[in-house]
Amino acid sequence: MSIAIGFEGSANKLGIGIIRDGVILSNLRCTYITPPGHGFQPKFTAIHHRSEIIDLLQRSLKTAGVDPKDISCVCYTKGPGMGAPLVSVAVVARTLSQLWGKPLVGVNHCIAHIEMGRHVTGASDPTVLYVSGGNTQVIAYSNRKYRIFGETIDIAVGNCLDRFARVIKLSNDPSPGYNIEQLAKQGNRYLELPYSVKGMDVAFSGITSHIESVAVKAMESGEYTKADLCFSLQETIFAMLVEVTERAMAHTGSQEVLIVGGVGCNERLQDMMRQMCNERGAKLCATDERYCIDNGAMIAHTGLEMFKCGVTTELKDSWCTQRYRTDEVDILWRD
Repeated sequence: MSIAIGFEGSANKLGIGIIRDGVILSNLRCTYITPPGHGFQPKFTAIHHRSEIIDLLQRSLKTAGVDPKDISCVCYTKGPGMGAPLVSVAVVARTLSQLWGKPLVGVNHCIAHIEMGRHVTGASDPTVLYVSGGNTQVIAYSNRKYRIFGETIDIAVGNCLDRFARVIKLSNDPSPGYNIEQLAKQGNRYLELPYSVKGMDVAFSGITSHIESVAVKAMESGEYTKADLCFSLQETIFAMLVEVTERAMAHTGSQEVLIVGGVGCNERLQDMMRQMCNERGAKLCATDERYCIDNGAMIAHTGLEMFKCGVTTELKDSWCTQRYRTDEVDILWRD
């Protein structure tokens, strides 16, 4: 029996998860939320994580019914992510590793999203759409690596949504993207926006700049409501994501699509992707906010897979990096 504890803190979500051989024993999370119209800065996000992590750790161990002596390895997010929050959480993981006398495992955040999605949905060999506040990639597995077929060439789709939410002063509780999704359900008038697909890659900064420039005027004139603008933005950027995902499926011959990352729990994106999959006779694999949004269980699960393959992180190598590519990691646990 192997038990792993995972620490996630690459952005504004602080998560600690405990897993025993694939069984999720606890998966608690605490989110740093800023006022409407404001984003979250690395410095203050790190302060939030430091102030909350000990209490979250105690609650996680209690929820799981696990004693530190039972834990096989301590896993943490090595990157990618925001520097200060990453380091603030890694320091705790390093300390516990030494206090408890347990091996340390540094985990790639992107790989953890994919592996958690595969674990929860049962997807075997899917084309993966990874969409979050900091990442947008279309991915498929081949020869012990996750290969990136396409990605954003500027900002991530979640960053696009977050920035627009700040322009129209939407609440950040529970998240800007969620509030855009709910408001978009009330919209019915479509504003044509730039559609920026470049081969297998996508670009969102032009769309963001365009809708930001017209949003206030459109609302003040009464021509478009906030709901209409949210509806228009979602329809445009999600259509772009579906297009590049379908193109990757055609290339790989895949009959499964797995959506992961914080934006992946958007029901409209799932509906659009499901329609494309149905037309191709393929299957959509998606999860809800428990596993799409950054969480500690995904770090614990992936770290435990690595640990079982003999992969650990020496203390001298337990640094963090804001840039840690998905295709840099050897996937030793898949054949």
